[in-house]
Amino acid sequence: MQPNVIVKPAAEKFMRRMVRFSGLGAEAGFRLTVTAGGCSGYNAEFTVEGAPLAGDEVLPVGDLNVFLPAESRLLLDGVTIDFADTPSSTGLSFHNPNAGACGCSSSSGTSAQPPGIATVDISAIRRS
Repeated sequence: MQPNVIVKPAAEKFMRRMVRFSGLGAEAGFRLTVTAGGCSGYNAEFTVEGAPLAGDEVLPVGDLNVFLPAESRLLLDGVTIDFADTPSSTGLSFHNPNAGACGCSSSSGTSAQPPGIATVDISAIRRS
């Protein structure tokens, strides 16, 4: 089942660069694993893989292959994925218009992410 997910151009560019610089070849793809949890409702990891793993579905984004495990497909339905590069954070962000607000805040006194927004910092990059 293909999720109804929107990948914004900045996120696609980031994913494409990760795959290209991996050196794994034309069949390689960006594997995105999203699980429930965290303040915004998402925990996410990504890797670049030479081929989809068992149970992954390939989501074509232009000529880029995004490999999604089953649970990720369910959680990403209706989500917009973008990429942000700001002085305070760099990474993918996930916007779910159906998510509720988070009631927590960080210890530094700053407010929490807007409802339904999750970010994955580029430090989460792993190469398999």
